[in-house]
Amino acid sequence: MALMFNGIGVSKGIGIGEVHLLHRNQVDVTERQITKKQIASECRRLRRAIKNTKKKLLDASDNIPVDAPEDVSAFIETHILMLDDGLLTQTPIDIIKTEQINAEAALQQQREALGKVFDSMDDQYLATRIDDVNHVIDAVLQELVTHDKVEEPSDWKGQIVVAKDLTPADTVSMQHHGVVGFITETGGQLSHTAILARSLGIPAIVGVHNIRQYVKNGETLTLDGSSGMVLAEPSSTMLSDLDKRRKSLKKQQRKLNALIDTPAITKDGIELSLSANIEIEEDLKAVKRVNANGVGLYRTEFLFLNRDTVPTEKEHFKVYKKVLRALKGAPLTIRTADLGSDKLLSTSASTANDSALGQNPAMGLRGIRLSLNEPTVFLPQLRAILRASSFGPVRMLLPMLTSINEVLQVKSMIETIKTGMREENIEFDEAMPIGGMIEVPAAAIAAAQFAEVLDFLSIGTNDLIQYSLAIDRLDDQVDYLYDPLHPAVLQLIKHTIDAGAEADIPVTLCGEMGGDSRFVRLLLGLGLSNFSMQPNSLLEVKESLISSRRAGIKKSAMALLKTSDKDEQQRLLKRINKH
Repeated sequence: MALMFNGIGVSKGIGIGEVHLLHRNQVDVTERQITKKQIASECRRLRRAIKNTKKKLLDASDNIPVDAPEDVSAFIETHILMLDDGLLTQTPIDIIKTEQINAEAALQQQREALGKVFDSMDDQYLATRIDDVNHVIDAVLQELVTHDKVEEPSDWKGQIVVAKDLTPADTVSMQHHGVVGFITETGGQLSHTAILARSLGIPAIVGVHNIRQYVKNGETLTLDGSSGMVLAEPSSTMLSDLDKRRKSLKKQQRKLNALIDTPAITKDGIELSLSANIEIEEDLKAVKRVNANGVGLYRTEFLFLNRDTVPTEKEHFKVYKKVLRALKGAPLTIRTADLGSDKLLSTSASTANDSALGQNPAMGLRGIRLSLNEPTVFLPQLRAILRASSFGPVRMLLPMLTSINEVLQVKSMIETIKTGMREENIEFDEAMPIGGMIEVPAAAIAAAQFAEVLDFLSIGTNDLIQYSLAIDRLDDQVDYLYDPLHPAVLQLIKHTIDAGAEADIPVTLCGEMGGDSRFVRLLLGLGLSNFSMQPNSLLEVKESLISSRRAGIKKSAMALLKTSDKDEQQRLLKRINKH
């Protein structure tokens, strides 16, 4: 009899194969006091373990398959860079010296400190970066306590790997050795492992709690990376049906790849802009691969993380200029840092004590509020963006707006900067567009007023849904309430689109909803023409939109906007998405 499990599908595709249980020994860290004479040797132990861990990652990087996407190496490099960061190398050494404890305990203490910081982050993508910190720390701990041979993936071909968690290095090895899919007990949509699985085209499901207790090596397993469903010991009929679906999906991907150079125009002649969201420079390779219309959202928070000083103007400028050159004339929308006081660590006066974090960071000093409160952090970024604008089409995007006064304050700062740059004979685009994120209900309701003082608007649906429905999208006790089709959410989106049209300024939707093929036709029917999304979603979204006629779906979209009946919502959505 087949057993069914459900998890979070993070990489589409059907996987059929035998189970390979991957066991990673968990290090049980026990704190012990050391003498002053032992401090030096304990520090050497830690440095040696870090060195060995880094060597293994470098070996993994050298062995990335030649047919893998170009951006794959970035995920391994992220872990290598972490091993060069003082937060994981020097801080534990300092703990060993000051507290006179063993290296394992010092490293674990630093893990817990970093965990508190990441847990308080409101940005879902950034919050999940703790997974990468844990992967690196676990690898160093393994080096500290054991010299056992790590299991090699040479015999994994045609199998489905089942593990508690996987590192990006594991995932790269799987693609090279022909693994047909993987399942983990932990993880989320935005972990590096999940993103890498999508990039490599490996069907994957995460968050299948305790599955290793119910499956064994060698038994047949299937996974559906779209639905998140796992079947253990499926019947012959189930296997036959899944095999047909697998072949159909491969055919569909070949069809999507053929759309790379197809113009993004609907059947009734509406021109669309399909751009990409990126976090780091390495994402640009994926942007080029799908031929996106530039970058609709460049999140700059990574420039501030994993360091104990804020980035300088020079550092900002160097990165932005490099991205612009890579885009070769395509537009770049740079969002100023959407930080919270929890994300600046010790670099800001506002984080001098824990009370500065507030009881709820999502509602506290974050986004444009923090930037205006910390001009020494904000001004270098503004200057760098302006300087970069002389090297290509740049747009500046302001996050977390709630009042017109915030926009006016930023504009005043920009004008002062421009005056100084003219005196210094520094080139910049005098007409560089300035836009605002519409991601809280207050901003959406006041969209018409924002449209009067801004050059463009960007709808951030992730936060807009969260704030409108008063739910934490990272809390699995209430995440079932996270509903993009809620009438209040759709009306706020429609109100913003209409405000942009009335003011004759562009409106882009850059939240997850804009990259979800279930909703993009609905958004088209509501009047949206500009979409920005993760690069791996772009071709599927393009296929859906260019086969649509806005005129044909507008009536159903407006009807869906007004109903709160769940069954009616699904009926209308099905009609909108019907070919």
